[in-house]
Order: sequence, then C-alpha cells, then structure tokens
Amino acid sequence: MKMKLGGKRWHWLLGGLALGVLDVLTFNHAVAGRPIGASTAFPWAAGILTGQQAATYMEKIQTSGSWEAVMLAGALVGAVIAALAGGTFRLRIVPEAWSRNRGSTSATRRLVWAFVGGFLLILGARLAGGCTSGHMLSGGMQLAASSLVFGVFGMGGALAAGKLFYRGGGR
Repeated sequence: MKMKLGGKRWHWLLGGLALGVLDVLTFNHAVAGRPIGASTAFPWAAGILTGQQAATYMEKIQTSGSWEAVMLAGALVGAVIAALAGGTFRLRIVPEAWSRNRGSTSATRRLVWAFVGGFLLILGARLAGGCTSGHMLSGGMQLAASSLVFGVFGMGGALAAGKLFYRGGGR
C-alpha cells in the first residue's frame, strides 16, 4: 500500500524503517535514553500548571515528562505539516466518515464517543503497565509480553470497532 504526500507516492515500508530508526535513537543514551511514550507528558504538564513539581511522583517523571511533551509537540507540528503538504488538512469535530456511517452531525455525540473510545484504550494500556504509544511503538519492538498482549487486544478492539462502525458497508 502506498500513500500520497505532496503528489508523490510513499511506500509504507519507509515509515516503518523511519520508526525503527527513531526507536533505536531514542533508546541511545546520547539522544534520550528512554523508550518512546507519551502519557507521562500529561501529568508532567498538570504538575507544572498546578505548581506541584515538588511532589514525589512529579520528581520521578520530571525528565520523561518534559521529553515526551517535546515529542508530542513535534508530532503535532509534523502532522500539520504533512496534512498541509498532502492537501488533506481539515479542522472539524465531526468527520465526514462519522456523519456518513453514523448518520449524525452532532458534535456532542461525536465527542462523547471519542472520549469513551479513548478512555477504554488508555484503560487497557494502563492495565498492561504502560501507555498506548509506549506499548505499540517501543514495547512491541522490544517484544515485551505486556506490549504484545496489548497489541493483540488493541488490534482486536480496533477491528471490532471498525466492523461495528462500518456495518452498513460505508467507506
């Protein structure tokens, strides 16, 4: 499968190779010395906003939280640049696929279901001892048992949700 970006076609293997190189680099102590993850950035930011940096947990996550916050900001900027370059950038709460397949243009309904899905996903990841990105990006590459189990159930859940979502044969 190839994707278009800026009028050029890119093979999926290039993305996989780039992700592998990124993972190797992040584990290198000269670069970051830690796995790819994202969830620690949120309590880190909350600690800064509430002035709780001195709390025991906040001291424990100081380095990882700040690193992950920078990574998330870079991912956001990179995604916007890629969407603009590919001509696919759209700001909308209710995507066309949602309206077409759910028959609803209600922003409230869309946000509630997005929250429910996200909550279930992060609950499963935390029960497996990590975060979604940490399990899928770093743990899976290291063949960690909890990450592989999370990956199997995460993919199963995604397939089941897709089957329910597209039950009318929509695209």
